[in-house]
Amino acid sequence: MSEYYIGIDSGTQSTKAVVLDIKEKKIIQHSSCPHSIIEDIYGKKEQNPQEWIDAVEKVLYDVLSKIDRSKVKGIGVSAQQHGFVALDKDAKPIRPAKLWNDTTTAKECEYLIKKLGGLKKVVLLTGNGIPTGFTVSKILWLKRNEPHNYKKLHTIVLPHNYINYYLTGEFKMEYGDASGTGMFDIKKRIWVRKILDLIDPNLIEKLPPLQKSHEICGYIRKEIAEKFGLGKDVIVSSGGGDNMMSAIGTGNVRDGVVTLSLGTSGTIFAYSSKPIYDKEAEIAAFCDSTGGWLPLVCTMNVTVATELIRKTFDLTIDDMNLMIEKAKVGCDGLILLPYLTGERTPNLPHATGVFFGVNNITFNKANLCRAAMEGVTLGLKYGFEKLKKLGIRPKQIRLTGGGAKSRIWRQIVSDVLNCEVVCMEVEESAAFGAALQAYWAYLNLNKSTSITEIVDEFCKIKQDTTCYPNKINVEKYNHLYKIQLEISKNLKEVFIKHKKILKKLER
Repeated sequence: MSEYYIGIDSGTQSTKAVVLDIKEKKIIQHSSCPHSIIEDIYGKKEQNPQEWIDAVEKVLYDVLSKIDRSKVKGIGVSAQQHGFVALDKDAKPIRPAKLWNDTTTAKECEYLIKKLGGLKKVVLLTGNGIPTGFTVSKILWLKRNEPHNYKKLHTIVLPHNYINYYLTGEFKMEYGDASGTGMFDIKKRIWVRKILDLIDPNLIEKLPPLQKSHEICGYIRKEIAEKFGLGKDVIVSSGGGDNMMSAIGTGNVRDGVVTLSLGTSGTIFAYSSKPIYDKEAEIAAFCDSTGGWLPLVCTMNVTVATELIRKTFDLTIDDMNLMIEKAKVGCDGLILLPYLTGERTPNLPHATGVFFGVNNITFNKANLCRAAMEGVTLGLKYGFEKLKKLGIRPKQIRLTGGGAKSRIWRQIVSDVLNCEVVCMEVEESAAFGAALQAYWAYLNLNKSTSITEIVDEFCKIKQDTTCYPNKINVEKYNHLYKIQLEISKNLKEVFIKHKKILKKLER
């Protein structure tokens, strides 16, 4: 008899659900529901947590209506990292959640780093820096900017914890997602009281208890079981951040494999059996959701940039890909700095997008399209090179995210990063990883099971998507990469001045 496990991924743009059939070793159902984003001022990125719950309900109803519900044994939840979900004493959201790509907390980041003795001291405390994306600066922002709401603050959770609470009635937080808050020691796997107390001596009381990744968050609530026609013994795994779940879904649970996600943001991450620290804090030193570590690079602008260009020229995705294929590699020197919403790696929260190399030859539709795709990929190379310097030895890059569907983009990634690139048979890696984690947690109720055995059995690469680097293109992109780096470095102070001027003009 077959068993089913549901994986839910609540991302920035949508919530997705998949159903994994253990006997058939494949996804048998999937569904998605879009989200909206509150962004009425520059740098602000927020969402109403109720919208996540509404989306979860929709996708669950959808997939469950097409299967035998009695076969569902577990649910795993993946969600966007770092989001600050502030709850009152009744576990109701006090305000919209500040998301990972919200850059309005730059002042709070600077304050915390200064008070803690500088960036190097912060890295020694947590393994990470405090970029605007991380949760801790958002908590301080609430205290400073909305003291009336801060007084109501009773419980702090991340997006996947909030969905887990909806399903189980339990508040728990696992190490992987907790390590992206900026107030968690990734080596000792504990909260850093020095950072918490700097904001509020009582902050520790507002955080859920921590748990290991193979443990269950709890069993599904009676009300939820009745609502969806599920058994009361359905487990909900610990879940985790979308990058941690995507690592599981792409089989990235051992040394040598690198996952690269081409989504709204761009992320590159690799499994490590030991903590990897970056003194400059440009590489996020996360725990993963299997018991190891997940050094990760995040850039805030990937499909953000390509979609802006595509929509500006009113192109279909296929038309844009065809146009990019016709343009020259390197676009005759046209380079995009893709910092449309600031940037996290390198840490440039005040930055804006810049087209460099514009002239009467380079300025055309095809080049602008290709430069957008090349620009965001060159931006990812910065972090990829740092990962290699810190000891990661990539043998293969496993692509995921919407951009991975583009053949020309896969080849650009292979050429820019000079590495073999391939996609997975299951495209929804985060939701798939969540389903696999639920299966792992269910098995661990009775006996200790290795996550590597599970991913080896279920995670398969799609051989016909394999791309290998073209040596000539690799050399061209190396030159463009150096120019992009130099432009970014030289414009750092200009970005800050530009933002100050814009504020004056708004008055």
